[in-house]
Amino acid sequence: MTEGLFVQDLSFAYGPNQALDGVSFDLQKGRFCALLGPNGAGKSTLVSLLTRLLVSPSGTIRIAGHDMRQAPGRALAKLGVVFQQPTLDMDLSVRQNLAYFAALHRLPRKGLNARIDTVLARLDMAERAHEKVRALNGGHRRRTELARSLLHDPQVLLLDEPTVGLDASSRAGIVAHVHDLAAQGMCVLWTTHLTDEVRDTDDLLVLHKGQILTSGQAGGVRGDQSLSDWFLNQTGTTV
Repeated sequence: MTEGLFVQDLSFAYGPNQALDGVSFDLQKGRFCALLGPNGAGKSTLVSLLTRLLVSPSGTIRIAGHDMRQAPGRALAKLGVVFQQPTLDMDLSVRQNLAYFAALHRLPRKGLNARIDTVLARLDMAERAHEKVRALNGGHRRRTELARSLLHDPQVLLLDEPTVGLDASSRAGIVAHVHDLAAQGMCVLWTTHLTDEVRDTDDLLVLHKGQILTSGQAGGVRGDQSLSDWFLNQTGTTV
């Protein structure tokens, strides 16, 4: 049984419109996997199913070995998520946002401050712990969300377009941090439309028209083309 993220024959339709059609993949711990797909490919639907905002009538999702249909609480407890849209409370401090998340997840109060200190230090945010989120720049807000997603010690990390709107320096810093998390044993699924965030050694999934078009290691998949050119040739669209 996989210790990462396992998806098999996952389908979902909005009425007559088939958003996902038999999607399957198996992501292992210690790997960074980039998910590429043009608009309308089904990425948002897949993220919603993986986070149980939607429930598929068919298919299987297992997170760190826990079946989403049979034990959704246990599965979601092993999942850390950074959504595309910001979800922080702007009028709370960085530390207060993390403490509120901990309360929602019923994390034990004993040792909580030390746990918060650890995840903030990991993201170079310790010095900003008492600043209100409203006062932070976009990159530091994203780091706060990433720190929050790690607070309950997940085994699988899902990030949906996490660098949208960030400057190049902030974007590069967050990409590097998440690659480091994968190198330390995390299973990472990173959705993006920016091919420069994908390293040749990363795993790659290409979602197109609701199906997995290609999977493999990014460098081997793209061959002697740039990833952006390869994607254009395969799908007829740019990312």
